[in-house]
Order: sequence, then structure tokens, then C-alpha cells
Amino acid sequence: MITALDHVALAVRDLDAAVEGYSRLLGVAPNWLGGDGGARHAWFQFPDMALDVISPHGEGAFGDRLRGHLEAHGEGIWAVAFTASDLDGFQTLLGRRGLRATPPALTRSTHDDGRKRYWLGSNPHPGDTGGLQVLLIAPPRDGVAWPLSEPTGEAPVTRLDHVVVRTPNPERALAIWGAKLGLDLRLDRSNAQWGARQLFFKAGDSVVEFGASLAAPVSADPDSFGGLAWRVDDPDAARRRLAEAGFDVSELRTGRKPGTQVFTVRDAPAGVPTLILSAEPAPSPAPREPA
Repeated sequence: MITALDHVALAVRDLDAAVEGYSRLLGVAPNWLGGDGGARHAWFQFPDMALDVISPHGEGAFGDRLRGHLEAHGEGIWAVAFTASDLDGFQTLLGRRGLRATPPALTRSTHDDGRKRYWLGSNPHPGDTGGLQVLLIAPPRDGVAWPLSEPTGEAPVTRLDHVVVRTPNPERALAIWGAKLGLDLRLDRSNAQWGARQLFFKAGDSVVEFGASLAAPVSADPDSFGGLAWRVDDPDAARRRLAEAGFDVSELRTGRKPGTQVFTVRDAPAGVPTLILSAEPAPSPAPREPA
């Protein structure tokens, strides 16, 4: 079963430029630079997930696959990867639920300094996941989590809040992500003021949010990735840091969730729509019973 969001993968053409941009945006340094199979990548590790920025590099099947994706879709979110316990058993279960997935296989990444990392993964067929690239990753074999990225300045991003997906078919999303992949559906709401229906699926400490237009007809068109929403402890300081780093940021405004503040980064690297949110407000204390 899926226990957490493992990482979000971005496909980019210029890895060095994307790493420089995301280092400034996130306020943390990548803790891994390397690659294999015709691609290089940079890994930014947070407590609840990682951001994996990948570009083609040299010859190899994976690099060819990335080149094809970039040619067809351009830069941006390429895949979401989930941690799945008992990956062999889960892959079998998905097949019984009508969702094709490759047998678990090892992936290797070689750091620029020669160190190596391995992880076991399975790839569900995009034709069975609404057109999205989904990856399933086994927990680390030695049980040791990868080290966190180190902050490089004031008010860094602390974690991912949610991934946004656009869907023309919310009932299909419910069937795939709820019934087949088994994510925890926390909220299904329609809001005429926003003109949207939203589905919120929980994966560990992160959320995958599906948005569907109430005005558009339901269709069999594929889903598409939207953007990323990140958490910071001090949104005012984070906005100031990003503005000083040259980013085009909106004014700070009240978030939809009570007690939160948000702002938008209009020119995030790789064109990924990016929202920065304040930390979750502390829950109000329960009222005391009268004496």
C-alpha cells in the first residue's frame, strides 16, 4: 500500500540553471548531484518528500525518454512518486484492480563524487492513471532515510504542502487514485464561487489535489500536472527573501484555509506554478467545561 509521497520529479533542459533557480527558491541546497542511464539529476530532500530535478545527459534509455517528454510537453512536473510498502505485493494487487505496472526493478544513481544510490521502483502504465506518470518506490532497503537538504539562508521552505493536478474527469480520478491506488480521500467539494470541484487525497504528510472545472463538460482527455504548494514558517520573510533574490512574487494574502497566509511565485524555474503557504495554524484549545 502507499504510505507517503516519495518525490516529485521535474523534467528540465538545463540542469545547472534549474538547480540554481530551485536552490534560490527553496532556500536549501541539493543533497545529491549525479545520474545514470542518460540523465543527470539533483535531489532536494525535505521531511515529507523530495524534489528531483532531472535533465537528459548523454546516451541512455532514460535520457531518450526524457527528451521525448520534453519535446512533447516542455519543462515542468514529469512524475509523482509514492512510497509503497511491500512493493511486490502491491504491484500484484494493482494488477488485480486493473492497473498495469512494471515488475519492481532497481534504479541506480551515481553521484558526481562516485557514491551510488539504489532504489526499487515500479511504473504504473500512464494509460491506467489518467495519462499521468506515477512511480512507486519501495522504502530504503537499510531503513535509513536520506539526509535532509541543508538551508542556505533565511526563511527556507520546510516541506511540500500539496501537488495540484488538473482533471477533466473527477469521477475517473476518484476511481484511479482512491479505489485503485488506495490513497485516502479527505475531501470532495464543489465551490460555485471558484467554479471548481476539488478532490484532496492524502499520502503521508502531503496532499494530491485534483481540480476540475464546473463549467467544462466531463471528458476522457488526460489529466495534467498543475503546480506545487510549499510550506514556510515565516511567509513574510520568505516573500522578502525571494523578492531580493529576483523572483516575481505577489503580495501576501489571506489563504483559503483559515489562519494561513499565501503568496505566489510567478516565475518559478521550469515554469511550475508555485504557491508559498504559511505553516499550519495551531489548533484552538478545546473549551473548558464550566466549574
